Amino acid sequence: MRISTLRFGAALLALLAGSPLLAQQTQKPPLHGKHWMAITGKPLAAQAGAAVFGKGGNAVDAACAMLAATCTMWDVLSWGGETQALIYNPKTKKVIAINAMGVAPTGATPEFFKSKGFNFPPEYGPLAATTPGTPGGICHMLAEYGTLSLKEVLAPAMQLAAGYPIEAQTANQMESNKDRIKQWPYSKKVFLPHAGQKREAPEAGEIFVQKDLLATLTKMVEAEQQALKQKKTRKQAIYAAFDRFYKGDIAQELVRGAQEQGGLFTLQDLANWKPIEEEPLKTTYKGIEVYKLREWTQGPMLLQALNILEQFDLKSMGYNSARYIHTLYQAMNLAFADRDFYYGDPYFAPQEPIRGLLDKRYAKQRAALINPDRNDPNIGPGDPYPFEGRTNPYLNLMRSRGFSMDTTPQRMRSVVPAHDATSAVLTPEYMDRLLRGTTSVEAADSAGWVVSITPSGGWLPATIAGNTGVGMSQRMQSFVLDSALNPFNVVAPGKRPRVTLTPSLALKDGKPFLSFAVQGGDTQDQNLLQFFLNMVEFGMTVQQATEAANINSNQLWLSLGGEKEADRKPVPGSIIVNDQTPPWVLAELRKMGYRTTVQSRTSGPINAIWFDWKHGSLWGGSSNHGEDYGIGW
Repeated sequence: MRISTLRFGAALLALLAGSPLLAQQTQKPPLHGKHWMAITGKPLAAQAGAAVFGKGGNAVDAACAMLAATCTMWDVLSWGGETQALIYNPKTKKVIAINAMGVAPTGATPEFFKSKGFNFPPEYGPLAATTPGTPGGICHMLAEYGTLSLKEVLAPAMQLAAGYPIEAQTANQMESNKDRIKQWPYSKKVFLPHAGQKREAPEAGEIFVQKDLLATLTKMVEAEQQALKQKKTRKQAIYAAFDRFYKGDIAQELVRGAQEQGGLFTLQDLANWKPIEEEPLKTTYKGIEVYKLREWTQGPMLLQALNILEQFDLKSMGYNSARYIHTLYQAMNLAFADRDFYYGDPYFAPQEPIRGLLDKRYAKQRAALINPDRNDPNIGPGDPYPFEGRTNPYLNLMRSRGFSMDTTPQRMRSVVPAHDATSAVLTPEYMDRLLRGTTSVEAADSAGWVVSITPSGGWLPATIAGNTGVGMSQRMQSFVLDSALNPFNVVAPGKRPRVTLTPSLALKDGKPFLSFAVQGGDTQDQNLLQFFLNMVEFGMTVQQATEAANINSNQLWLSLGGEKEADRKPVPGSIIVNDQTPPWVLAELRKMGYRTTVQSRTSGPINAIWFDWKHGSLWGGSSNHGEDYGIGW
């Protein structure tokens, strides 16, 4: 449903005035709950969360059930992918970070991929695969913070694997990708049940059966139940299921099937892997604590952007005015330039300068570089090292790429960074790489547990590893092979790629304030940043904020897709705006040096939970496109 520019302007004025008139303007109603809230990217998966809450489970149990269900439904992720989570523990009043990202396998080196003619690890196939992370992430979260058994939590996913009516979106992806799927015998067996017919994939509404995946999940539950019969504790029993997946017969078939098709990971790679529980990174914005995962994700980019934007009076600029959009775009570009050069796996050398990157003094220095009247097409990474008492060892490398290290305001730079001299264009292929989606999982309960997850990996067209029914991750493509691009994110065995996946939690006055996440590749933290500001600066409700028109910058290196450097290079000044943006705002942006691309929906899809402490209730929001939604009680 579209509204005229005049009606949009009137509605916007009402919103900025704090009027309740917009309460019914959203295309989806907000969700309300007193006891619990379960939101994710698939309606059937949200029902899985509701069913587990109905069994007496907490938010961690429900989140794991939703994650397991979405992994079984294929078009956005699968069981061989990766999981990134933030959990608020009401007992300790602390936020916990779960790193269940798989690692590069044995033999995954720059030299190996270059010998195959790659400039980046490939987008698809066995060589794109990191080791599976999601099964271990589910087991860890459930064992440490859940209350139910693995059998109870996996029950909805196992019912789906036994057969569910497949949606048109997923079925059509199988059909449109069938030429690629046919390269991999185990994928062909699962995704193309009508081989040889005109339509080889399932039809929408057809009961889609995954016998091999059901057998794998059954083996995990059997391991748990056998351990319980041996008088093991609930936690020990869940970890018995973990061990069967990563060290037992499931692992053996995973490795056999992967290597048969040209994959690299070994039994030792799986046996050595485990999820890591971390302390998340955080910053404060107007007294609100915002938490993100560490620098092996792009999450700190949002924290850096908030630190920069704190230097400006955003509310006075007006929601989505040209001045506001310009300031947002510049702040995001500064943060993305740092992300693209400095972020990587913190468990591998060299050590990322993350303390300096999140230092408020560094943000003030970066904010001073913003030209209030024009886009800077040549912005590069800054030098955060002095803000943590170190000397930057990469200054010569940065200068060789053409980056200016002048930190004085209003500096003039005539040199275009060498790697960025040729910009990408907004082809359909580019837009797919920019927006490539996954899903998100949000759960909360009246006891105070809160979970935010952005899982991914193993999306269609996935390579299934042997007779496991498990689709392998494609996350290797987020590594680089050239240290000149990012010395912290060069592929190496056992290393985690710097991913786009980025759940979020915020606390206010020591209590949960927001749980929010979104799908969409490099646009994730762009949309989450604006969602957060929509609520904090402009007083929107959680549903209004999820649907509100956002902008997206393309002045960044793409993290996904593309076999050549030219496929991933920044597009300076390119901005995606909503088609409801007034023509005078578009004209002003063009005067500032922007090239605008207009789209009808630019909000996500974002899923979020807001905590209404005044009334003791939960509000759920889910933006107005895609299948994302939830259930509250």
